[in-house]
Amino acid sequence: MTPKPDLLDLIGRSPAMAAKLATLRAGEPVVFEHVNDSAQPFLAALIGRQIPRRLWIVCANMRAQESFHNELSHWFPEALFFPESDVAPIEGAIPDPETAAERLAILEKLAGKARQIVVLTHASLNDRVPTAAALKKLEVKLVRGARLDREKLIAQLDRAGYEHVAQVSARGQFALRGGIIDVFSFHHALPVRIELFDDEIESIREFDLDQQTSVEQLQDCKLLLGDAVDGLKKTTTTLRDYLRPDDVTVDAGSGFTQAQVHLLAHAQGVDLQEDYSTAFDDHQLGEFEAGDFVVDEMKRERFFSQLRQWRETGWSVYVFCNNEGEVERLTDLLPSVEADAVHFTIGTLSRGFAYPGAKVAVISDSELFGRYRNNRARGLVLKRVREQSSRVQIDFSDLAEDELVVHLEHGIARYEGMKSIPRGLSVEEGGTGQSEEVMVLAFANDARLYVPLDQSFLISKYVGVGRRNPPLSVLGDGKWAKAKNSAEKAVFDYAARLLSVHASRETAKGHAFGPDNKWLREFEASFLYKETPDQLTAIAATKADMESERPMDRLICGDVGFGKTEVAIRAAFKAVMGGKQVAILVPTTVLAQQHYQNFRERMSDYPISVDLLSRFRSPAQQRKTLEGLRDGSVDIVIGTHRLISKDIAFKDLGLVVIDEEQRFGVLHKEKFKELFKLVDMLTLSATPIPRTLYLSLMGAKDMSTIETPPANRIPVETLICPYDERVIRDAINREMGRQGQVYFLHNRIHSIENLRAKVKLLCPKARVLVGHGQMEEGQLEEVMHQFVKGDADVLISTTIIESGLDIPNANTIIIDRADRFGLADLYQLRGRVGRAQSKAYAYLMLPRDMLTVGEARKRINAIKQYSSLGAGFKIAMRDLEIRGAGNILGTAQSGHIVTIGFDLYCSLLRQAIAK
Repeated sequence: MTPKPDLLDLIGRSPAMAAKLATLRAGEPVVFEHVNDSAQPFLAALIGRQIPRRLWIVCANMRAQESFHNELSHWFPEALFFPESDVAPIEGAIPDPETAAERLAILEKLAGKARQIVVLTHASLNDRVPTAAALKKLEVKLVRGARLDREKLIAQLDRAGYEHVAQVSARGQFALRGGIIDVFSFHHALPVRIELFDDEIESIREFDLDQQTSVEQLQDCKLLLGDAVDGLKKTTTTLRDYLRPDDVTVDAGSGFTQAQVHLLAHAQGVDLQEDYSTAFDDHQLGEFEAGDFVVDEMKRERFFSQLRQWRETGWSVYVFCNNEGEVERLTDLLPSVEADAVHFTIGTLSRGFAYPGAKVAVISDSELFGRYRNNRARGLVLKRVREQSSRVQIDFSDLAEDELVVHLEHGIARYEGMKSIPRGLSVEEGGTGQSEEVMVLAFANDARLYVPLDQSFLISKYVGVGRRNPPLSVLGDGKWAKAKNSAEKAVFDYAARLLSVHASRETAKGHAFGPDNKWLREFEASFLYKETPDQLTAIAATKADMESERPMDRLICGDVGFGKTEVAIRAAFKAVMGGKQVAILVPTTVLAQQHYQNFRERMSDYPISVDLLSRFRSPAQQRKTLEGLRDGSVDIVIGTHRLISKDIAFKDLGLVVIDEEQRFGVLHKEKFKELFKLVDMLTLSATPIPRTLYLSLMGAKDMSTIETPPANRIPVETLICPYDERVIRDAINREMGRQGQVYFLHNRIHSIENLRAKVKLLCPKARVLVGHGQMEEGQLEEVMHQFVKGDADVLISTTIIESGLDIPNANTIIIDRADRFGLADLYQLRGRVGRAQSKAYAYLMLPRDMLTVGEARKRINAIKQYSSLGAGFKIAMRDLEIRGAGNILGTAQSGHIVTIGFDLYCSLLRQAIAK
């Protein structure tokens, strides 16, 4: 990569900029005019570097704040993001613990003397926050080797509102195991484990929530013993009071009149010329127009000509690329003379800008490749709790009291919660007098078994068939061992049948695709976001399957928005590069339309023909597509059930992708198998139906799980409430206030227009659209297109939005009559929001009489319980518990499932297959 001068320094030294900075140093207010949006974060970083004082950047709203912080983080990585206080508009709602924790962590930094850049909204300046002195009083510092009064610390944690739990899983919780205290404070990135030897602190370690294993040894740590969620009921002040006299305040379009620096966007009346060196005056940081520099065949020469001109007049040109692959691609495209004049930089920048005063042009890969990304990621002060992984198995911390469980050695019992019992000898008898936490299991005849936490792996939830509950086992009798042995024998026969299916697939010969070529590597490098480790593993496994002679049958299981579609896109590209056709099956026309647009956009730089088959297409268009499939001129076809009609014929089909697998019936899936016997199959699902999930776990189907959330993804807050028009009004107005959009789900077409009128009455300023599956051809497509573009604030719709739609700006969903939906449906619907980095809300509205009892309440509670990221497996399992396992593995096996429980049955089946 070409050595490059420091860009901030280069522009900071230019005469016009140096004069402005000198005025600011002298304490005078400064106005920067015609600084376009893309250049404002750069200018803020420049001021932050040149003026050695704390900088407050005040944005108009949360959306502008996120965008500003995104760009600023490239130039000034340490920039802080102060989140707005976020309380849902329903009675008894409390602030989000993660948001509260972030705010406290930043307040603690602001109480210090360090130089910082803080990005916030105008509204946050008036938020009530604890004073620096109050924060100091709430801190307890723990140092390795120091003495600690264990009981006093526990009492302090109790008083501060920390919850005593068996295993720490969220902020504001603590757990005790003898001489070990686990605490997740309100302002730490990770929980800490304090290990005592008598009353001395032997070690302090940060630990991973999911694995419960140590991450890093610490010499000391600070615990904030105040209840962040209840707003620290101590002396409070406003955030504005944290401003020091020598701090620099910057107004970034928020109208903050007391600011010392005002950044005014958009150069009025400036006509952009072909020659960018004369398009802006010396004081402007001007933005290039979209489409000015696109390195496609048609416009490439214009870019080369501009580069030559800049080189000849002594300009410095900086090109920001998403990754090394894009640098390589651009270097190949540029003539060698022009390539030498460009400084390539790895980093994400949404738009570029020019500053003639320093003869500098900054161009982003967005301008060069014609892709304008949504700003989705922002660097948070605190690492998101579940960023690394989310356990798929159900662990004991999910258990509620009175639930049935299976103890591997003793049988079926009722879980009665946690209890603290003395460990070993009492103090009088010469012991330590310490206690330990145990799980209490009730068996038949009033017998109790105390299970230490280190043996919790022996216990699993009981899932049976239907609603039949088995009798509790008798401790010490031989019935349990007999039942287990009987099940093991039956399982062995069943495993043999499963393996014969598996073996026939293993021995069948399909098409072996070749290794990745240069185009595929280039295509992968053009992906706008950073892949998660799980995503990369799933992609590698899929490619390996495709390169094998055995026909692929792989399930990609991952939560909504975790990147399953990108796995499919890369597999499709590889198949087309290998000379084969690809069919993508989706359950709804709306999802087909969105996939069609995504695939076309991603593959627009390559000679690949992507087509669509759905009821949105006219008969003439459908005939043309069918001809293209037969003669091979269509490479990739995306469609609904129409794709398995009798008139469909492919010239050379190589890959079938089934998206939203849980939405297709058994008959459809059997039809797929029959039609595409020797073709590679890739199945995508967020909440796989249990049959598919367990066939995968048994090894009859290959499976990749994508459990890692995208960077800084925030779990959706699920709120359960009775139908209340005030809540609807406040939820919509609140989302509109942060420039977001709202889904309102109403699954009754006959009354949907009445609801539109009601919403217009409640929120007169809201732009409301209605969408449902019985709309005329093209009408629904237009409605969705308008909503995606942001031309409406509220979309009132039926469940047509359930599958796969990705609208990052929609971050509130209101579900009317949530009791009428199944658990997996609710999970899918909730997944429509929370695709960006804004906090998202799902309001599940029930009739008042259903708020306390019934199956609907159980489903809703399960959704609330599994609000963490990556909970798709748990949802599939919980659905089993509520509905029963049924004859998922065949009626002959149901008796054994009742006797020993589904979890243990599957465990035995895995062992049988392994043997």
